[in-house]
Amino acid sequence: MAYKSLLTIATDIEICEPPLQHAIAMARMGEAHLDVQCIGVDRTQTGYYYAGANAMVLQQTLQQAQQDAEDLEEKIRARLKNEDINWSCESGVAQLTGLNRLIAHRARFSDLVILPKPYGENRKQELEAVVESAMFEGHAPVMVVPDDIDGTTTPKRIIIAWNESAEALAAIRAALPLLKNADLVNVAVIDPPTHGPDRSDPGGALSQMLARHGVKAEISVLAKTMPRVADVLVRHVRDLNADLLVMGAYGHSRFREAILGGATRNMLELAEVPVLLAH
Repeated sequence: MAYKSLLTIATDIEICEPPLQHAIAMARMGEAHLDVQCIGVDRTQTGYYYAGANAMVLQQTLQQAQQDAEDLEEKIRARLKNEDINWSCESGVAQLTGLNRLIAHRARFSDLVILPKPYGENRKQELEAVVESAMFEGHAPVMVVPDDIDGTTTPKRIIIAWNESAEALAAIRAALPLLKNADLVNVAVIDPPTHGPDRSDPGGALSQMLARHGVKAEISVLAKTMPRVADVLVRHVRDLNADLLVMGAYGHSRFREAILGGATRNMLELAEVPVLLAH
């Protein structure tokens, strides 16, 4: 198994370079094809009328989104033209409410979708929708890449956040091509359940599965000594100097995570290294 079809979605030239760097490095490593979808986002809300607005104003917002998409495509084509990989780039326009259909169509035919961090400075509202659309509607694993990350090398020190969930197992299976090439794979188990099926050997069954794929993993059982699981994981990533975290996404509903917070949302806010997610 290897990644042969990679996808990245660009909506803002200011933040698309880190995921693009990662995508290029991964395409080169696996001789994969990289697709870049440039999207101009029309942020007007269909069905609402704003006082003083008219058809001409609405047309202008659509034209601006089209221009943004074309500018993005031009800059990314210039960025990719000298790279020694197979790639394609195209542009399109979507309203916020229509992003999921466009992204899902592209993501479902990709082995991995590589995206910028959706939370933080200079982040617009569509970025969260892009991540969720790729995972939920596109059923694709997603790698979220923070800013200021060197994307010229592939990850060699990888931490797996393991909680025995179906989401975590989906993320691990999606990450196998990277796990096989890593120098260190660490399975982090935080406060394992005292009555779970693996209570006597937390992470043991997972370690055996990985070993059969040629992945030698070590297991760390961690206490939840901080208020949030994400805080424990961030500290563990720092302690091991890891360069990738693999975890399941949205064990709770997206609505609950958006309102109350959750491990996925917290991790995407705090992440200092790329995070590979699957649901």
